[in-house]
Amino acid sequence: MKQKSTIDVIIPVYRPDEDFAKLLSMLSLQRIPVRRIILMITEDPRAEYPDFKAYENIECHTLNRKDFDHGGTRNRGVSLSDADYVLLMTQDAVPADGLLTEKLLDGFREDGVASVYACQLPKENCREIERFTRSFNYPAESAVKSAADLPRLGVKTYFCSNVCAMYDRKVMQELGGFTDHTIFNEDMIYACSVIKNGYRIAYSAEAKVYHSHNYSGREQLRRNFDLAVSQADHPEVFSGLSSEKEGKSLVKETVKHLFAAGKWYLVPYLVYQSGMKYTGYFLGKRYNKLPRRMVRRLSMNKAYWEE
Repeated sequence: MKQKSTIDVIIPVYRPDEDFAKLLSMLSLQRIPVRRIILMITEDPRAEYPDFKAYENIECHTLNRKDFDHGGTRNRGVSLSDADYVLLMTQDAVPADGLLTEKLLDGFREDGVASVYACQLPKENCREIERFTRSFNYPAESAVKSAADLPRLGVKTYFCSNVCAMYDRKVMQELGGFTDHTIFNEDMIYACSVIKNGYRIAYSAEAKVYHSHNYSGREQLRRNFDLAVSQADHPEVFSGLSSEKEGKSLVKETVKHLFAAGKWYLVPYLVYQSGMKYTGYFLGKRYNKLPRRMVRRLSMNKAYWEE
């Protein structure tokens, strides 16, 4: 890692809520400052935005909704940067303190690290099951993953969430960046390329953002449908690496947690929610056999299918 490295932040924005203003405020308080904040704004006449004039380092780039893509839009944002590192975030990920950029940069001290992702903490209104899921996916210990971990970690070797992840920009250029047209999982697909090309991925438990969702069962179904579509479309990444095993492990550990916490009465809801997740995943893996109209109804990202 270079001394006095430059960092640009890239955030896709669409109908932001109050968390977006908090995010911008916390980015301005980082001990290692960001150079530019590049906003990729999907136009919507109903959207309300904070006062960007309060921030001298914000750049706004607009696009039509039909042109948004999880990978392509982020690639466009990265192409606007010449920084040493680019920090990819979502509009609802709020830094927990002023150390986010510093702790993410620290992850690049390890040899061969090309990407570092942050710990996602539950928001104050987060429900119990989702709160435990955060701790399951984002443990208290930092880690570095490489191809040697595939037999042990399986598909989690490629886990690297663009909710908040920092990338070596030159390595991104070398590897071609994110897949330009993908419904979901652009971060894991790129992470696979990182691993297969001999680089490593770091998880920083000390770099923290508040980010969680209280999805309904139907929303979980749609989200997992899109997740499975991305896996079906990229067998070069996901073939032979089972996500079902990881899902079963999460359910088992959640049940143990609920009983230990005296909240056993939430187990029926966990079963319902898990069933909706699996249904979405099952259908998404087989989306090519479904009527196109049904596919659009099941998907969370309906604009993806408009082509």
